[in-house]
Amino acid sequence: MSNSKIVVCSFYTADDYYRGHGQRLAKNLADLGLEVVLREIEKQEGEDWADICRKKVPFIAEVCEMHPDKKVFWMDVDCMLLGLPEFIFDSTADIIGFQRGYGSPVGIGYEKKSRFWEPSFWGINTTPLARKMIRDAAELEKTSSVKATDDYFMEEAWRSNCDNLTFQIIPSNAVVGMGVVNDDSSQAFFKFGSSGNVDQFKGKVQQHTGGQGIRRKALRFAKKLEAKLPAKASGKIRLIADTVGITGVLTSGKSNPEERERNAALTNIHECAQSGQTEKYLDAVKRFEEKYLLTQLEMNHIAVSKSFHYFAAKPSSDVIPLAWWTKPFPGNFGDWLSPLVVNHFTDKKIFFQSPVKLATKEHLIGLGSIGRFIKPNSIVIGTGISTDELTLAKQAKYVSVRGPVTARVVRESGGPNVESFGDPGVLISRIFPVARTNNSRVALVRHFTHKAIPVTLSPNMDELDVLISHPDDIKVLVEELNKYERVVTSAMHIFITCQSYGIPCALITFEGFEDSVHGNGIKYGDYAQGVGLAAINPVAVGLNLSKVDFDNITTDHKISDQKLDEVAMAIKTGLSYFD
Repeated sequence: MSNSKIVVCSFYTADDYYRGHGQRLAKNLADLGLEVVLREIEKQEGEDWADICRKKVPFIAEVCEMHPDKKVFWMDVDCMLLGLPEFIFDSTADIIGFQRGYGSPVGIGYEKKSRFWEPSFWGINTTPLARKMIRDAAELEKTSSVKATDDYFMEEAWRSNCDNLTFQIIPSNAVVGMGVVNDDSSQAFFKFGSSGNVDQFKGKVQQHTGGQGIRRKALRFAKKLEAKLPAKASGKIRLIADTVGITGVLTSGKSNPEERERNAALTNIHECAQSGQTEKYLDAVKRFEEKYLLTQLEMNHIAVSKSFHYFAAKPSSDVIPLAWWTKPFPGNFGDWLSPLVVNHFTDKKIFFQSPVKLATKEHLIGLGSIGRFIKPNSIVIGTGISTDELTLAKQAKYVSVRGPVTARVVRESGGPNVESFGDPGVLISRIFPVARTNNSRVALVRHFTHKAIPVTLSPNMDELDVLISHPDDIKVLVEELNKYERVVTSAMHIFITCQSYGIPCALITFEGFEDSVHGNGIKYGDYAQGVGLAAINPVAVGLNLSKVDFDNITTDHKISDQKLDEVAMAIKTGLSYFD
């Protein structure tokens, strides 16, 4: 493998935002030893974003002419490479890149898309057919008077030549935060950015057409409408959508007949599990596993169904409806602490109430940054928010919230003055009492959005997985955490768990990935103030953890018994509404 085989090209406009990205990309590629053609271009009077994008076509064609013996990769300037695997260097395909939307081969082609390729990163081989496609695109751009971006001309050239071209699609899990990752997956090497200009020009430039259902068009319209509204009005509209379940309808997907059959079977498994119908549930799982060779995603579905069933199949005739965030499957440790904690204080069955769907009955809503999904008939115990630019349901019964920031937003929304604080996850040490030991090693536990980042561990560091949901697995994880001298984590509820047990812990994020975790960062201070500790924010560290001094960013705080009593009382009070 030799870096001399390829050249990466990009350009940017002469403004502070894109110039800064250009400097970052130049350093990124230089650190990887990659040759780069990076050009700053002047935005001429009367030119807009679409006109600038159009210039990519002749630019890429020019770079191809300059480097006839090298594969040429275009890369958007606000993206980032974490490395390049051998299958990129050694590809023999004429064209290599991501499918539009970084999609999976299951949805390959044009059924739901107007374009074939994702334009943020793709490569052109040295073959005559590959270079012909680029020349064709450049010639069309030169002679065409249509208002269009680079996508249009590249797609036209692709459609004109694709019958003769070989092509290779890069798997979606090569993108940080995309695809379904398991232990056998290759590490992600690409992080994409977004300038925010795309939606602004939809409908104003020439585009190809693809299959777009009513749901997708409605979602696009809703996003455009929300973007044009003042912040207060936007928050109220979002509150209405979340309350009546429109969010769940608009964001649900569409599939082909074969997918629909498998998805229907999975849905049946989940429905049986969530309603505690043990015999039907076990039979549905058995039939599914006998009929299909399961994908990783389907294995995750089966795993999380066992967790739903655990809480719903208790020997009781009474039910507690509880709303919590269940995805990504097989479940995120922090979100699944919600049913675990509630379950500890009741003998009643716990049925799942989707946060994004209409709730016809009173229900509990517990831990997690899901405050925006509080409904008028919600009973709130320890719920938090990830941003304070929200309007919360003022009619809900607020027993407690995560902290004073969430309480302020409740008041500003016209709700009551909530004075009981505390994330229910702090009770984990009372649910699973564990004696601390010390193996003189460090545990790394990443937030699930950081799972695919290629980090380098220290020799004395082990990694533990946060993607679990079943109480048995959660118990094993907290027992493991208590064996370590120190925990390093980018997952807030792992940090909370450490503070519940008094495990020394460093709360981190990763340089270049600070925006991967949803929200504007208020949840960390909200939590800490809610349990009576000093406000804290994650510290950004490099990807080589062997070079990080964690001593300076490690805390060993332990939540007081008084606060644990207060949080436990809030759970009991919330449950009392169902007596």
